[in-house]
Amino acid sequence: MSAVAYRATFLDALQCEWLKQRRSLSAWLVLVGGVFVPAMLLAARLWNHEDLPALHASANYWPALWKKAWEFTAMFLLPMGTILATSLIAQIEHRNNAWKQVHALPLSLSTMYVAKLAIVLGMLLQYMALFLVALCGVAVLPALLPGVDLPVASVPVAAFARDTGLFLLGCLPIVALQYLLSLRYRNFMVPIGIGFVLWLASLMTLPWKWGWLLPYRYTAAHYLASMSGAKLPPAIVEMPWMALGWFTVLVVAGYVLFATARQKG
Repeated sequence: MSAVAYRATFLDALQCEWLKQRRSLSAWLVLVGGVFVPAMLLAARLWNHEDLPALHASANYWPALWKKAWEFTAMFLLPMGTILATSLIAQIEHRNNAWKQVHALPLSLSTMYVAKLAIVLGMLLQYMALFLVALCGVAVLPALLPGVDLPVASVPVAAFARDTGLFLLGCLPIVALQYLLSLRYRNFMVPIGIGFVLWLASLMTLPWKWGWLLPYRYTAAHYLASMSGAKLPPAIVEMPWMALGWFTVLVVAGYVLFATARQKG
């Protein structure tokens, strides 16, 4: 197959996977999860609206908002949402007994595998985009009230972009392992259960000097180290490289297991 023909086939597979994702519960998880924490912050600030003028006049407005928004998101919502969304999107064919129809299509195994994985990664980017837009709404919407101005402090775009990129990287090992497990097991509770156990184990072993080896700890570890000032044991390899390493190994292992599975659906 030529490169042009393969690209066209892959784009068709990607479009098909995107349409399936739009009708799944994972799409709602992305939407609700992306706006949940900003919506709670906005509701709390509107409830205490008398504090808004002084709050918006603070020079530390954006770092304080950023830290508050990521406290629950990085520690709980982001890893839990990634576990659930990845497991559900990979279970669409299992749930509908549709793997035989998928394997009957004129698609290579690598195209099937990468297209579905690309959709999961796209959902992660969509979640981040919704989260950031909703967080901007926390700052802008209160300014519609009388006597409340827009925040006077400038937005530290470079620092926020760096944090967002590191949180995205921290999610990649979770995506890869949940994707592997979801393609391996027909019962969607198995990958979700394993994912939750590994996530809890990662939280409990944050103070452990070898805890950086666990692939589910990176979002929480980055928040604690960079925003809360917690002293965590140093890792031999920096977090971005560990996350990319885990992601690469798990994606390759997942494809090998997918391609060599005796039962194709």
